[in-house]
Amino acid sequence: MFQVLRKWLDQIFIEEESIILLLLIATALVVLMTMGNVLGPVITSIILAFMMQGVITQLTKRRVPRWLAISVAFSIFVGTFFVALLVVLPLAWNQMTNLFNELPGMLSKWQQLMLVLPEQYPSFISETQIQDWILLAKAELGQVGQVVVSFSISSIPNLIGLLIYLVLVPILVFFFLKDHLLIVAWFKSFLPHERPMLTKIWHEMDEQVANYVRGKAIEIVIVGVISYIAFVILGLNYAALLGLLVGLSVVIPYIGAAVVTVPIALIAYFQWGWGSDFLTLLGVYAVIQGLDGNVLVPLLFSEAVNLHPTAIILAVLVFGGFWGLWGVFFAIPLATLIKAVLNAWPSSRHDAMLAEQ
Repeated sequence: MFQVLRKWLDQIFIEEESIILLLLIATALVVLMTMGNVLGPVITSIILAFMMQGVITQLTKRRVPRWLAISVAFSIFVGTFFVALLVVLPLAWNQMTNLFNELPGMLSKWQQLMLVLPEQYPSFISETQIQDWILLAKAELGQVGQVVVSFSISSIPNLIGLLIYLVLVPILVFFFLKDHLLIVAWFKSFLPHERPMLTKIWHEMDEQVANYVRGKAIEIVIVGVISYIAFVILGLNYAALLGLLVGLSVVIPYIGAAVVTVPIALIAYFQWGWGSDFLTLLGVYAVIQGLDGNVLVPLLFSEAVNLHPTAIILAVLVFGGFWGLWGVFFAIPLATLIKAVLNAWPSSRHDAMLAEQ
């Protein structure tokens, strides 16, 4: 048994690079799990700088001086950052506050609707079941209210953390963009000079993750803005809040769109009831989702990651459980990293070399 285990380990760690790669992955996991909260601004800045690096690359390809390309990319980042901070988030927060204030009225309307069901379908639904559902809904609503109150009371310490992010993130993004080549060269100095496997994984991840992250950011903005405009034209209440939710829903493949459909349909029903306005909204929302899935996604992700839908959903559940929203956002890149590591692992390349001999 020990000989079988030793032979299996020898096949896995057949080259020096495999051990180095394993140490890098283990170190990254330990740092994220133990110091993730402390290094939050740094990690956020690295992600944002990585997203803006594509702008610099495209400009330098067109013979724009690097300093000017960095200035343009950083200006785009700062403009987007402060528009989201000063315009989008306050508007969405104000509408969310109004929604919480109107929830009791919506609950009463929903209660009246539910009480009619036992009369129409007495063989399927009883009045006792309806009362139980109503009590459960009121209890859940009360818990949500307690969470909101506790959040408002405990949000004072969080303001300090928010101010740290507001100050540090733009500064760190600037230096990560400015000294990108120096930082990469410094990191490479700790690696072996001959590193074919690490180079292969790096190129694959740099290409696919860059395509995914930047494309996903563009998709969030486009889908969110178009949804907001459509909701405003149709006269739907809480258009900014719902548009933001629709934009963020594209982060979670397959699941996000289905989940966001529920609040949109409920708010539309409480506003208009069953009628042409309600059906028109659902039709427009279905068109937006269809164009996103069949036109926008293929256009943005021309070099899409080749992962099975089951693998994508599993990655979203696993990494989302570990790291919350960031884990959900980077579930597909992390799954792609695992796939790239498995494809480039030395044992498979060693077997191919033996077959050629």
